[in-house]
Amino acid sequence: MKQVVQNYRSGELALLDVPVPGCKPGGVLVRSANSLISTGTELMKVSEAGMSMLGKARSRPDQVAKVVQSVAANGVPATYRKVMGKLDSYTPLGYSLCGVVEQVGTGVDDVAVGDLVACAGNEHALHAEVNWVPKNLYARVPDGLAAPHAAFGTVGSIALHGVRRGEPQLGDVALVVGLGLIGQLVAQLLAASGVRVVGADPDPVRRDLAARLSGAACGDPADAGLAATVAELTGGHGVDQVYLAAGGGSNQPVELAARLSRDRGRVVDIGKCRLDLPWNAYYEKELDVRFSRSYGPGRYDPAYELEGRDYPIGYVRWTERRNLACFLDLLARGRVDVAPLASHTADFDDAVETYRRLRDGDLKAVAVLFRYPEAAAETQAPAAAVPAAAVPALGAPAVAAPRDGTVPGPVRAAKAPVRLAFVGAGNYATSMLLPHLSPHDGVELAAVVTTTALSAANAQRKFGFAEATTDLDAVLGDPSVDAVFVVTRHSSHAELTRRALLAGKAVFVEKPLALTEDELDGVLAAVAESGNDRLQVGFNRRFAPLLREARRQFGARTGPASLRYLVNAGRLENGSWYLRQDAEGTRFAGEGGHFVDTASWLLGADPVSVYAVASPGGEHLQVVLRYPDGSTATLSYVTAGPPGFPKETLDLVADGKALRLDDFVRAAVYEGRRKRWAGPRLPRGRDKGQRAELEAFLRAVRTGGPMPVPLPSLVATTAATLAVRTGLAGGAPVTLAGPR
Repeated sequence: MKQVVQNYRSGELALLDVPVPGCKPGGVLVRSANSLISTGTELMKVSEAGMSMLGKARSRPDQVAKVVQSVAANGVPATYRKVMGKLDSYTPLGYSLCGVVEQVGTGVDDVAVGDLVACAGNEHALHAEVNWVPKNLYARVPDGLAAPHAAFGTVGSIALHGVRRGEPQLGDVALVVGLGLIGQLVAQLLAASGVRVVGADPDPVRRDLAARLSGAACGDPADAGLAATVAELTGGHGVDQVYLAAGGGSNQPVELAARLSRDRGRVVDIGKCRLDLPWNAYYEKELDVRFSRSYGPGRYDPAYELEGRDYPIGYVRWTERRNLACFLDLLARGRVDVAPLASHTADFDDAVETYRRLRDGDLKAVAVLFRYPEAAAETQAPAAAVPAAAVPALGAPAVAAPRDGTVPGPVRAAKAPVRLAFVGAGNYATSMLLPHLSPHDGVELAAVVTTTALSAANAQRKFGFAEATTDLDAVLGDPSVDAVFVVTRHSSHAELTRRALLAGKAVFVEKPLALTEDELDGVLAAVAESGNDRLQVGFNRRFAPLLREARRQFGARTGPASLRYLVNAGRLENGSWYLRQDAEGTRFAGEGGHFVDTASWLLGADPVSVYAVASPGGEHLQVVLRYPDGSTATLSYVTAGPPGFPKETLDLVADGKALRLDDFVRAAVYEGRRKRWAGPRLPRGRDKGQRAELEAFLRAVRTGGPMPVPLPSLVATTAATLAVRTGLAGGAPVTLAGPR
């Protein structure tokens, strides 16, 4: 299928061929009939992409701050790869469309195939021939409402939520500053609510349009006549509400709002305009400044938007979805008229040229609609959902795992490249794994599988995958694929690993292997059922060159050791998927295996017991691991430490010797009264072992030799990580069983 995309680094716009997205549970596949360009919001994004790197940095200081933090935590090379990978990727455009339901995911019962729906969301209602849309981001189109008009549903919801934030009453007078698409809709909604509307915009064409559609008394914001109009309508008191629907860098809108508002009036910011509030003016009138967040309650809440958890109507009357349905109803009943706003309709095949004309000013329009070709006989993408599966009974492998790297499958020529498939192409895969694999002479990137079309297309373009698809079953069934990398969100790791093992593939799965004991048992059951134990978990720190050399310099030990590992994990941003503990597990369950594995590798054994204690609120976690020879490892996992402090520091003491590692930048070994060995004083950067780990995995797949980390050790590390939760709940040490 085709999709409109933009490269944020170069500003290039393209109509790209991408895979059809899979139909996941809790949503529907929608074939677009019409999608809407909001000439204000989208052209601002297009213009920003055309800026120089300095201009981009100035426009997004929040992102610059994140880059600085990443450099401190991960070093310049890793941060550079991550940032440039994001910049040099195609990003989607669009957020408002109408289309026909083509496929219904499990858990959806309010629409059927063939229904016409309006869709919202800048990750789901894209300018693309087919989109997957979650349940709370679509609404059925009322009978009789045409698809081109229903395509205004999202921008209508933005305007509607802004009006609700102003709390207008019958007889009020409201000022709408900025009469672009959102401003025009706000004016119509206010008029439909019994509010007298005054419009302000420097463009006479937009003023005339607002006067015709909403009966607004309009004027130029720089003209003194506007203040006279407000005074006449309000008896000199000023307007009850001001709705800021303007963009740009001028502070004129907020200054105008202060001049024309009544005492204790309300100012609602809907657009993205400059907000340097003149303090005296706002203070003297005690103006109530409010923000309107997009389509309404539920916006930016993953539980609402992605998981379909609605807010009870008794507590939240107007959510995103209910606003969308309400606006469609107003359209259907003729209370709002969008037909005059769509001043241009273009064929979807002409999308790039349409954006160019808008950007260059050759095409002047309040809103532009794309018209899509009628549904073609295109092969429907299979559902990308991971089915729930009963955990088979545990047991020993029925047969020894074959050692040719593919189980089963044709015998590969000794010098043939290892054919890899990636399931997932997120930040970690594209910044830490694929940059090492794509130039590798002994590797062929066969396929990348994602549930979203554009991420697969981006990975294919940047790293040279032979195929980009959403069809996981086809990839697992391809006998020429030697190994599968599972680099998805944590909740899917165990099931995807299980399926890949049963398909006879060697598997590299990013940590964690499992989030529950049942998931771990399911992976082991797949090993037993298939006889395939070709598994590696992404515990890369034991492969870090500096740490390996430090351990070699430390030498063998005869007595028990004491190990201390401090992890300054830092705080997560609000909205991070790591915080979704009900779906993705705790943060320690997700990454704690890294530190358990490193400690066990340094001590040369697997832990036999785990004791965990957390501070109130869980900001600090202490985990004590005990080993067979009496050695102990204390992991201090903290999230409230200062960002300028190193992320990882480790000390190992035994037999009168000590090993010190400072954040994979410096290391030293002490013995007696002196420092016996020290790492390089000018390190090349933080190398946490990803490259060496990948080389070891590829070597094992190519030669049929042992996996880099024995399966019992992977299982023991995962079991110890999971035992932390049990220990915290019980307040007592947890004894770990032997090999499962």
